[in-house]
Amino acid sequence: MELTNMKSRTMPTSFTRMHGLKLAALALGSTFVLAGCAGKPPTEQYAVTQSAVNAAVSSGGTEFAAVEMKAAQDKFKKAEIAMHDKKYEEAKVLAEQAEWDARVAERKAQAAKAQKAVQDSRQGVQELREEGLRSAE
Repeated sequence: MELTNMKSRTMPTSFTRMHGLKLAALALGSTFVLAGCAGKPPTEQYAVTQSAVNAAVSSGGTEFAAVEMKAAQDKFKKAEIAMHDKKYEEAKVLAEQAEWDARVAERKAQAAKAQKAVQDSRQGVQELREEGLRSAE
């Protein structure tokens, strides 16, 4: 059996350089696109957080969950500052934390109000019992 040399064609070096240049340009372009996405203000999260803080205040968070409300309001203020300084990732994280602090404050306020309602109901039942005992005597 006879062996023959096969001639194989390789790409010219200019093509390889051009291909590498295209890949570099693609990578650079992708970086700019990703940076553009990261540079988008978190306006939706900001609005959700503002709504959560307002709901917590409305439900009595400042009265029944003062610590959580203060934390939510402080973080929300820091998020506003970060938005103004165009530190959007930091603003988003702070806004998310503020939202959850506000939600905790709202739930705590609701629980405290419910507990007070239960206590008032028990007091009312106790007064009715005492009145019933007095009238039975």
